[in-house]
Amino acid sequence: MTADDSFGRLDDDDYPAYTMGRAAEMLGTTQGFLRAIGEARLITPLRSEGGHRRYSRYQLRIAARARELVDQGTPIEAACRIVILEDQLEEAQRINAEHRNAAGSSNPTTAV
Repeated sequence: MTADDSFGRLDDDDYPAYTMGRAAEMLGTTQGFLRAIGEARLITPLRSEGGHRRYSRYQLRIAARARELVDQGTPIEAACRIVILEDQLEEAQRINAEHRNAAGSSNPTTAV
């Protein structure tokens, strides 16, 4: 991958651009917190060739939501489950909206 290819990926929400240290700093949390949500399978960071964890912006948003819940007193395992369910609900709502839009465009109603 060339430098130009890497630069183009910076807008990709799924590109693992952040090291564990940088991710923890951005979230205002510890590396241990990131490890814990990884162990709870909330996020699975990609690994660099050297085996270091790398996080995407999407994963950082998920981690930030978990941190918010934990800061409010929710146990980490419960926070991770809540975030997973919220993410699944959002995806289901997106899919339902697509189906409604597709059904609406293929079955237009006539004005009376």
